[in-house]
Amino acid sequence: MVTEAKIKEIYQTSEIIWVKTETIMPNRAQPRTVFDAEGLNELAESIKKYGILQPLTVRTNPEKSQFSHFQYELIAGERRLRASKLLGLDKVPCVVIESDTKTSAALAIIENLHRKDLGIFEEASAIASLIEIHKLTQEQIASKLSLTQAAVANKLRLLRLTEEEKEVISTNNLTERHARALLRLKNPSMRLAVLNHIVRNNLNVKQSEDYIEKKLQPAMETDLPQKKLRDPAIERKSLISSIKKAIEATRTCGIRVKTQQTETDSDIVLTISIPKS
Repeated sequence: MVTEAKIKEIYQTSEIIWVKTETIMPNRAQPRTVFDAEGLNELAESIKKYGILQPLTVRTNPEKSQFSHFQYELIAGERRLRASKLLGLDKVPCVVIESDTKTSAALAIIENLHRKDLGIFEEASAIASLIEIHKLTQEQIASKLSLTQAAVANKLRLLRLTEEEKEVISTNNLTERHARALLRLKNPSMRLAVLNHIVRNNLNVKQSEDYIEKKLQPAMETDLPQKKLRDPAIERKSLISSIKKAIEATRTCGIRVKTQQTETDSDIVLTISIPKS
């Protein structure tokens, strides 16, 4: 398992060398999938002024048979590498470490998670990958990232959203709280419709939560057991039968009650005659 102590040991015992950018292969475990062009240009300008303040981390390419033109595989520093290429730099400072594929992947993930600038779904996927690679518990990852276990669990829940929903949320820069609120809706079609409403109306988190609450209300009421409606014809017969039973009970008391039932186009007419003496 990769520990923080192990990471520090790796870096402290490694020297910095200059490596040709064209010989560095991207890390296939890189959790970041979107690289903001404006952010890369800003980083390139910073590198142009001050140089690369933190070396990239690489390891000797373990798959030279398949990728023979790459001498190294990048572990951490993809934004720095891309910005350097934008400037036309042919060499970058690197720390070369010895690590297996799992350790390399874990280092790449941890390095990116600590930078706190991943997208919410990139971060969730990175945490899920870290759990898969090293079988870490949510509590262990929470400790490494200075989060609560509940926060880690909430981030992992975001992966339940569909790819289309993730794309809409990311494209429109909605927050993690927006995404978590949407998870209350179990129906994907309703969820997407609500998401589009949030985007069209530029709703903040509180407004989104209130809107989702209203959408949930009818569903909650529908889930309540409903009283089964009876056929109106059956209800009429039952009513007439009850009246006739009441009349029969009156006759047993010695009152000679007379009844007559007729029908019109719109009504059933029941006439009751009670003698005065």
